[in-house]
Amino acid sequence: MPRSFTPDPHSRSRPNEVVVTHIALDLTVDFATRLLTGSAAFDLERRTPDATELVLDTWQLAIDRVTGADGADLTFVLGAHDSVLGSALTIHVGTADRVVVHYATSPEARAVQWLEPEQTASGKPFLFTQSQPILARTWIPCQDSPAVRVTYDATVRVPADLLALMSAENPVERTDGTYTFAMPQPVPSYLIALAVGDLEFRELGSRSGVYAEPSVVEGAAWEFADTEQMIEAAERLYGPYRWGRYDILVLPPSFPYGGMENPRLTFATPTILAGDRSLVTLIAHELAHSWSGNLVTNSTWNDIWLNEGFTVYFETRIDEELYGAAYTAMILRLGRQELARAVADEAPRDTWLELDMAGRDPDDGPAKIPYEKGSLFLRLIESKVGRVRFDEFLRDYFDHFAFESMDTRTFLDHLVNELLEPAGVSAEDLQLEAWVHGPGVPDNAPEFASDAFDRVDEQVAALVTGGAGKLPELVATTGEWVSQQWVHFIRALPLDIGHDVLVAVDSQFGFSTSGNIEIATAWLELAVASGHVFDEPAVDEALAVFLTRHGRALYIRRVYEKLAATDRGLARAREIYATARPTYHSVSQAVVDRIIGGP
Repeated sequence: MPRSFTPDPHSRSRPNEVVVTHIALDLTVDFATRLLTGSAAFDLERRTPDATELVLDTWQLAIDRVTGADGADLTFVLGAHDSVLGSALTIHVGTADRVVVHYATSPEARAVQWLEPEQTASGKPFLFTQSQPILARTWIPCQDSPAVRVTYDATVRVPADLLALMSAENPVERTDGTYTFAMPQPVPSYLIALAVGDLEFRELGSRSGVYAEPSVVEGAAWEFADTEQMIEAAERLYGPYRWGRYDILVLPPSFPYGGMENPRLTFATPTILAGDRSLVTLIAHELAHSWSGNLVTNSTWNDIWLNEGFTVYFETRIDEELYGAAYTAMILRLGRQELARAVADEAPRDTWLELDMAGRDPDDGPAKIPYEKGSLFLRLIESKVGRVRFDEFLRDYFDHFAFESMDTRTFLDHLVNELLEPAGVSAEDLQLEAWVHGPGVPDNAPEFASDAFDRVDEQVAALVTGGAGKLPELVATTGEWVSQQWVHFIRALPLDIGHDVLVAVDSQFGFSTSGNIEIATAWLELAVASGHVFDEPAVDEALAVFLTRHGRALYIRRVYEKLAATDRGLARAREIYATARPTYHSVSQAVVDRIIGGP
């Protein structure tokens, strides 16, 4: 008997009565009207024998009609619209085991971004979807809960000069504009994805490759050269990769995330193409999701730490396999900095691992707590039971719960029974409840030493005491620094270090216009918080270029938050945002709207 579905506050579907097991999409992409039109056919399974209604989540979908497998019309009701949850589509299915919904999206579908030719590198239009966390319902009627998994197939029609891709088995060359797809492994709705654009493919390994616009694809292939090695390292740690191929799609700059772990086709931001492979740990992160998140999925968005915390831990283990312990120590130290900042900024209840997002848009949840506190908790467990035992536990966990969902309570019971008790470690030894159901970071959190960061701290101290006159010494000692050291360096500079020092450092190292988004973001945060940006027109110009060129929510959020902290900064933020907002994805728009008080 399959487990019952955990109640999900962000879905009106009732999968414990009738659950969808397969979706067959038939869609036409129309760039002129910005609509997806067609149908979605659903194969059904009754969990409650006498259930006669199927409930799907929708958001501003135009429902034309609903039919059974025989083409006969079925009765349906579209409920009242909620700005976050959308509308419940209730279909009287009777005894039918297959229904077809004929529909069209809205031009305002929040998952779908339509890009004009001038917004792309190729000069041709582009479309991509971003369905996490609850935006799949804006382009597909579905049971939009991470607990519900479906297989799917699709037929998608696009302009003949463009290539269509999905989180499925993909083509590598253009056809006549009609593409068919199949995803044989069951996935939650947030992992169904579509992209259409002027794209080319380059092979990276026997089971990996990269898609990008023609002017970007060669550089992307060079940047991602370690992908096959990452897959092999991940498999050594936690078992076989179960999705067939692992390909990467580099999207235009408006993509709101660093990456999205769509199975078989990671969507990636172009901001990781730094030209020196310094930011490719993001690929390790998205690859790790092929186990944590995609293979074993959080039951609700309250349990997101089971997705992201595990993935950050797994990512850093891949990093250590490929690049060594010293490199990984820097990543872990930066993560601790991010966590300290998040704990200071978030409401105490939002610093628990198990969240309470009922009545809230899950996109409004804490951005870093599930990632960094979750990963740190797993590092603590590793330190208590030993790495070998912990690795065995995780590998068995991924095998045992493959293609299933997981909630926090079930995981904690499994952790205690299968790992902690056999290892002689008590919940009290871990302070388990304080970690999962308490604010902040408990006092038994692991610390991470980094000789590389110690050398950075020495240079910061010299610069603080010696001023700009110490710049030649800094230049002489930083030739081998990597991007993580530069980020740590910038974050360690005090706000009152002095205008002349900031001018000299920026002139020497070009932080304001850095092509490395981690470095540029850290510098612009410092420039805004210190007031330096208001004294230097060139830095202010770099700020405006950064916020209009990039749409990656995590980084623009940081800069907008610094700007919004003062009246002068808020006025400048609103001025820049008036130009930048139309180029952002709806996810990034919503983030910035909240920061600066509306569009």
